[in-house]
Amino acid sequence: MSRILVVAIGSAGDVFPLIGIARVLQQRGHRVVFATHAPFELLVRRQGFEFLAIGSAEHYEAGMRDPALWNPRTSLRTLWGLIAPTLPELFHDLRRAVDQDTVIVGTLWAWSARMVQECDQVPFVSVQISPSTLLSAHAPPTHKRIGLPRWLPLPLRRLLIHGIDRLLLDRLFGPATNDLRRQLNLPPVKRIFTRWMHSPDGVLCLFPAWFAAPQPDWPAQAFLSGFPMFSEGSALDSDLLAYLAEGPPPVIFTAGSTLADDAHFFACIRHALALTGQRGIWLTPDPACARYAGSHLAVRSFVPLDALLPHCRILVHHGGVGTAALAYAAGVPQLVTPFAHDQFDNAQRVAQSGCGVRLDAPLAQDTLARALQRMLADPSYRVQSARYRDRLLAEPPGGAAAADFIEQVLRRRILQGRAGVKDFATAGQNPAAQISGGAV
Repeated sequence: MSRILVVAIGSAGDVFPLIGIARVLQQRGHRVVFATHAPFELLVRRQGFEFLAIGSAEHYEAGMRDPALWNPRTSLRTLWGLIAPTLPELFHDLRRAVDQDTVIVGTLWAWSARMVQECDQVPFVSVQISPSTLLSAHAPPTHKRIGLPRWLPLPLRRLLIHGIDRLLLDRLFGPATNDLRRQLNLPPVKRIFTRWMHSPDGVLCLFPAWFAAPQPDWPAQAFLSGFPMFSEGSALDSDLLAYLAEGPPPVIFTAGSTLADDAHFFACIRHALALTGQRGIWLTPDPACARYAGSHLAVRSFVPLDALLPHCRILVHHGGVGTAALAYAAGVPQLVTPFAHDQFDNAQRVAQSGCGVRLDAPLAQDTLARALQRMLADPSYRVQSARYRDRLLAEPPGGAAAADFIEQVLRRRILQGRAGVKDFATAGQNPAAQISGGAV
C-alpha cells in the first residue's frame, strides 16, 4: 500500500475534485493523507483520509470574505497575499509527511510540494483544475482585464505571453518564492507560472479535450483525465422534493464560493423570475438568506448539485469549472456570470460549446432577466447540452482516469527505486505517454 499525499489549495472548487480522485485511490488500497484548509477538515475526515491543515480557519475565512479576492483588478495579488505566507510551514509539514513510498498530488498553488520534490526527489503530480492557468499563445485564456485577441499574429501573442510571465507574474510571485528557495539552498527560478510550477513527473489536467484542446505550448507531460465528478451523496430534503413536485422545473441560482452582495443578487433573482414566470432555487452559504424564500423561490445553504440538476431547467452560476462540469453531466443549459479568477475563461468555454451564455458581473437586474428570457425561448441550448451529457456518459470516468495517471507515476517510482535511480524527476520516459487515451 502506497501513500498518496494530496495538497488542495483554494476554494471548494479546488478541493472537491481532489477529494473525488482521492476516494478512487483509497478504494484501490492506497493510504491517503489530505492537506487542505482547516474549514474542510470534517469533510476530509468523513472520507476516512488523514488530515493535514494548511493555515488556520480564521485566516482562510477572512481571505474568502475579502472583496478584493473577487475583484478582477485585485484578485490575483490578493490571492497570492493569502498563499505566500503559508509556503514555508507547509513545506516543512509536507516534508515530514512523506516517506519512500509517497507520491504528492497538488493543485495549482502547491508550490511547497514542488520544492519538496526538488529537495528530496519525491514524485509530484501537479494538477490543473481548469485550463486558464495553462497560459498559451496558441489559445490565450479569456480574462476580463488581461486578454489577448486571437486575431493577433502568433509570434506577437508569444511575445505578449512572455511579457506577462516575466514582467507581471514573476515580479508578483518571485520575491516570496525565491526567498524560501534561498532558505532551502535551492537556486532561484524564473518563468514561475508558465514553466517551473509544472511538475516534470506529470501535469494532470482535470477536464476533457473537448472543453480545452491541448496546445503545442502546454507542458509536454500534460495528461487530460476528463472531469472528476464529486458528490457527497446526500439526498434532497423532503421539503425541497415537495417544492420540485409542485410545478415545472425551476431555475437554479448560485454564486458558489464567490463573495456576492446577497441583497442585490436576490433583487436580480426576483426580477428574473418575475419577468420569465419561472420558479427558482437559490443556493447560498449564508443561512440568513432563508428570509428571501417564497412561493416561487426556495433557498438552501447546501444541496448536492448532481442530485438537484436533473430536476432543473437552467443553472445560473459563477463559472466554477466543477459546477460547469456537473451541468454538462446533467444536460442542463448554463447562464454563467463570472466574477474573477478562472471563471471568465470557463464561462467563455461554456458559451463556445453552445450550452450556455456568458454574462459578466456586475449583474444588473434587467440584464440577467433578459438573458434568462432569451435562453428559455431558444431550444438549442437544451439540445446542445443533451449532446454533451451523452458525450460525457460515453467517456471513461474522469476520477478513474486521473487515478490511473497517478498510479502510473507511482509505478515508475517503484521501478526506478528497484533500479537504484535516485533522481525520479528526470529519469526515464514521460509517464503521461504510457497511459492510453492521454493527451500528451
